[in-house]
Amino acid sequence: MMKPDVQPQSSGVVSEEPAKSVEHGSWGRAWKVDLFSLVAVILLLCFAPFIVFFFVVTCDQYQCSISHCLIDVFSGDSDVFSNLLSLWARTPSFSWTAAQIYSIWVILQVVLYMCFPDVTHKFLPGYVGGVQDGARTPAGLVNKYQINGLQSWIITHVLWVANAHYFHWFSPTIIIDNWIPLLWCTNILGYCVSTFVFIKAHLFPTNPEDCKFSGNIFYDYMMGIEFNPRIGQWFDFKLFFNGRPGIIAWTLINLSYASKQMELYGYVTNSMILVNVLQAVYVLDFFWNEAWYLKTIDICHDHFGWYLGWGDCVWLPFLYTLQGLYLVYNPIQLTIPQATGVLILGLAGYYIFRATNHQKDFFRRNEGNCLIWGQKPTFIECQYHSSDGKTHKSKLLTSGFWGLARHFNYTGDLMGCLAYCAACGGTHLLPYFYLVYMTILLVHRCVRDEHRCSCKYGDDWKRYTDAVPNRLIPGIF
Repeated sequence: MMKPDVQPQSSGVVSEEPAKSVEHGSWGRAWKVDLFSLVAVILLLCFAPFIVFFFVVTCDQYQCSISHCLIDVFSGDSDVFSNLLSLWARTPSFSWTAAQIYSIWVILQVVLYMCFPDVTHKFLPGYVGGVQDGARTPAGLVNKYQINGLQSWIITHVLWVANAHYFHWFSPTIIIDNWIPLLWCTNILGYCVSTFVFIKAHLFPTNPEDCKFSGNIFYDYMMGIEFNPRIGQWFDFKLFFNGRPGIIAWTLINLSYASKQMELYGYVTNSMILVNVLQAVYVLDFFWNEAWYLKTIDICHDHFGWYLGWGDCVWLPFLYTLQGLYLVYNPIQLTIPQATGVLILGLAGYYIFRATNHQKDFFRRNEGNCLIWGQKPTFIECQYHSSDGKTHKSKLLTSGFWGLARHFNYTGDLMGCLAYCAACGGTHLLPYFYLVYMTILLVHRCVRDEHRCSCKYGDDWKRYTDAVPNRLIPGIF
């Protein structure tokens, strides 16, 4: 249930030697589950699907007004249970039409992923595609990946445009017209995938040494057991579900929203155009850097369970696109200064996000022998010990954006999130859920990542945090 483009560690040049984990329990998720974590897991498993349902139905029934929905449920002549039953009865249900649409969609993405090796890297200068090595797993395995997400995105959108202008197989509003029935379909797939990989981890894991069992069935189901569950050599569950049916759909969902605005009102608002453009920039950035994505937290540390399986099928496509859905029900035409401000904020956030990550990669590739902002970079020399007793060295960058804050790439990410939400004005809270969620997610990642780095680097990490005292916002946090 996360956004693409999240870096695994705050800064530094990771040793290229094939080392196993620093400590037996320092990689991936927890080995043992405390009571607080268990309660949080159970609450998420129980209520996360209803959160998605609540936001989607709020738009379908109450013009995206959270307050009107809550007033209707918790007030009136009937009791709360009766009000909820009434709301449920008014909500579109599962349909076989939606099931067919979603089945075709998933099958198309599987075919594009498995049957069309990447050729775009041969024609696009600077793009890295084709077969690439992933990061070394804690058990020492290096998986190979077919990086063809950008090619799949291009083919999918060419088919979408060709249909809209030439073939007319389906309406451009097909997604939003079946939005709630599609919600049931995505939930079915999300739970089926999560349950399958849970059973697979017990009966036929891809690599038993990269499995983690906490002893708690709820935690294992949610956070995953297998590190890289696969079918055959190439179908990698983590890469496919993180990057394909949900993220490729993101831009198509927004296009469907824009088409619905045109159908309902006869025009598309500049706010809808801004949301489409700014979010498309992030989606395309993700696929352009898909090979780099193999070095992020999702691939390098997270196991594949309900959190990623259900989250990428349901949470991402339905809640990351709330701004466009809101604008269908509440068309907003921004003034030129407002639209310009939103565009500048969004592009500035993207620039900071990308430039910050580029600085780190540039520093890593050159092992510190480079210039950042026209000057030789400063860094903290540190070392760590792997489980085989060997000592490895690293450099933690303290120059450029990484001297402003330890996770300044997250700061740029949050600026982009704010831009999406600001395009919807300030009348309703619903579009801002995305900003609230991403802030909680990224702050949690800061804490989680820094705990891992503190265990890894020890006193050297303390020297680094003294040199760069801010996490996200210089002078504030």
